[in-house]
Amino acid sequence: MTINRIKTLTFKHVKATDKEQLIPDGGNLYIRVRPITQGGAISFRFFYRIDGKQKWLTLKSAELPAARAERDTYKELIKQGKDPSLERTLELERTKQQQVKEQEAIAKLSARITVRDLFVNWCETDLIARKDINEITRMFEKDVLPDLEDLFVEDVRKGHVSLLIGKLKKRGVNHLARNILKLIRQMFRFAVTYDLIEFDPTASLSIAKMTTKPTERDRTLSESEIRALARQMPDAHLLISTECAVWIALSTMCRIGELSKAKFSDLDFELKTWTIPKENSKNGKAHTVYLSDFALEQFKVLTSYASNNIWLFPNRGGSSHVSEKSITKQLGSRQTENILSCHSKDNKALVLTGGKWTPHDLRRTGATIMGDLGIAPDVTEKCLNHTEENKVKRIYQRQKLEMEQAQAWQVLGDRLYLLVKIDNSNVVLLHNKTS
Repeated sequence: MTINRIKTLTFKHVKATDKEQLIPDGGNLYIRVRPITQGGAISFRFFYRIDGKQKWLTLKSAELPAARAERDTYKELIKQGKDPSLERTLELERTKQQQVKEQEAIAKLSARITVRDLFVNWCETDLIARKDINEITRMFEKDVLPDLEDLFVEDVRKGHVSLLIGKLKKRGVNHLARNILKLIRQMFRFAVTYDLIEFDPTASLSIAKMTTKPTERDRTLSESEIRALARQMPDAHLLISTECAVWIALSTMCRIGELSKAKFSDLDFELKTWTIPKENSKNGKAHTVYLSDFALEQFKVLTSYASNNIWLFPNRGGSSHVSEKSITKQLGSRQTENILSCHSKDNKALVLTGGKWTPHDLRRTGATIMGDLGIAPDVTEKCLNHTEENKVKRIYQRQKLEMEQAQAWQVLGDRLYLLVKIDNSNVVLLHNKTS
């Protein structure tokens, strides 16, 4: 404020000098005039006593009427036992904190992402190395994102997820509902970990109560069922490759996903081996299968019908391997009461007395037969390419038991040959129960 401005208010004769001036206005309010050397600036100061101490406070007001009103406000604070200087400092701090909160809120709003954005981020960060990323993407695109993709992540509530899972249950796909709920939970926990949201909206949802309790399959095919399977398969109108896949899965105890991805380059007919590369195996470890004569014969039949020089089980276009679920679906469609099946005339062609069976049950069946034939459990585990659960054994017992594995597969193959050959009426069955 200039001296000329002060003159128009009250102090007509105020002039800046070589020294600082404090001009009383009454009520402990003073007009402070800076020396000419400091520009002659004018401000207002309030003098007060509190807790036995004398204090000065420069006021915020720039004009005298406002300065008087500000002084009166501070006097009221003093009557309440409050220090005006401290109160003003606290007010400034509160204002700063409020500004910080507002800035954080603005930043948070600008950083909001949708469920679709979160899914993409999750895929690119956490799922990039997962072998089932394509299958997860397919499930989300079909059954999750159509309902949730446009919601902001922090706006998702457990009710949204409950409704989605409810729709799946109404379709009768409880197992799919269970898997999807587990995946949605993984995605939201990823969001919590990366501070995209504060809490997981699925945290209080019980997977068992929302979907179904997990069941552990223990189905194995009896030897009489294996013989029946050999009789029934030719009339089931399966692809030749699928028939070979059944016998290969049973005689090598491989996972059907590993077999679906097999390449010609993985086979060595001279050494009688099939190598499952680490990127195809469930535990991420390469696995060499020493082929029995029975398994080798199936691979030779498979290669003789091959329509592709890279993949043993090519997709329709030949650009990659067949879907991991293709073989499972073909076998399942021959064990159903569904008259609308695309293979309705063959829908019961592979029904066995022990109930519905899957390719993974063949893996379990092969291991069971090995045990019945006296193969040591640790050798069978090696053939299955299981990871040793005991940490000490896993670290110190690294023997591969290659010769023992080769012999075990040959013993299994010889047994299967006896069971499935045309004249097997004289074969004594090792176990004829179904489970």
